[in-house]
Amino acid sequence: MSEAIVFSNARMVLPDEVVRGSLSVAEGRIAALDGGSTAAGIVDLENDYLLPGLVEVHTDNFERHLMPRPKVQWAEMPALLAHDAEVAAAGITTVFDALGVGESDTESLRGSTWTKTLATLDNCAAKDLLRADHHLHVRCELPAPNTIELFEPFHGHPRVSLISLMDHTPGQRQWENIEVARIYYTGKKGWSAEKFERQVAHAATLQAQYAEPHRRHFVDYCRTHGIALASHDDTTVAHVEQAHAEGASMSEFPTTMAAASAARERGLATVMGGPNVVRGGSHSGNVAAAELARHGLLDILSSDYVPSSLLGAVMRLVADDIFTLPQAVATVTRAPAKATGLGDRGAIEPGLRADLVRVRMTELADGSRHAVVRGVWREGRRVL
Repeated sequence: MSEAIVFSNARMVLPDEVVRGSLSVAEGRIAALDGGSTAAGIVDLENDYLLPGLVEVHTDNFERHLMPRPKVQWAEMPALLAHDAEVAAAGITTVFDALGVGESDTESLRGSTWTKTLATLDNCAAKDLLRADHHLHVRCELPAPNTIELFEPFHGHPRVSLISLMDHTPGQRQWENIEVARIYYTGKKGWSAEKFERQVAHAATLQAQYAEPHRRHFVDYCRTHGIALASHDDTTVAHVEQAHAEGASMSEFPTTMAAASAARERGLATVMGGPNVVRGGSHSGNVAAAELARHGLLDILSSDYVPSSLLGAVMRLVADDIFTLPQAVATVTRAPAKATGLGDRGAIEPGLRADLVRVRMTELADGSRHAVVRGVWREGRRVL
């Protein structure tokens, strides 16, 4: 267990305000605010911000390290350690590694087994090699014939804390615009134009055959095992109503204002991408996260494919006068922790885990301001 620490001269971002003072840590937990003992190690934060450790519910970053180029496989352990170091450097102390299951291409990550990857994650955690607390978010591609089969290594795994239901059939949800889908699959996935056309032609058949039975299977699995359920790319009110009836607690990346409004009315937390905020819009041409925030419809930010976008998005929401700093920080700490049932973290409050991030605002020569992570502690132990 970590030693006692006092953080002094801090601007602590609390749930409802920013307070200057000190914070003491004992046995991995926040002991007191404006407390402290001269016997404890003292860390002078020099007026930097002190935030709760960030909670990341949806990042494809591990997959990116496992396959840095199309069909280029990387060894599991170095990929995991590089991913872990990157998320910690972004201030993330709790990460839900999003791993996709279900794809017809057996040379892809999501079309092959995750058995060795899960064993590597467990072994590295057991050897205390990881900086962040790793959970698993299994992304299930419903129209894929092999989704249930490829989910088998995750069955009963104690790290599985979240399952999302996806349907990337071109022509609906995220890919309503076929041309945007073409750019994505031929660019990132490396598909030829001919392969894209073949896949689009076959997609509707697969969706009709597999999507609904697979959906029922995973909804039942979540209910039986007490695992949080998320919908994905909701576009219509009907999509949200179905997710709500199935027990979903989150609506990930709704593509329209109507879907986000329906999620709010039915008590689903709306998750949007940090890159969407930082870039000023969706790369798929869907509703902007900042627009949802202005209408009070943004609950949680995820880094999606850029871990550093979490802090960047927080500061962008504040700079644009959309959220106060405590409100913006809540979208990457308290709200995701609550939505995934992690009641022991997500805020600077006595008794909670001492997952903490030191952040300094730095201005560059061009006048731009950036949040720089200068220290990270998980359960009171410095990991960065």
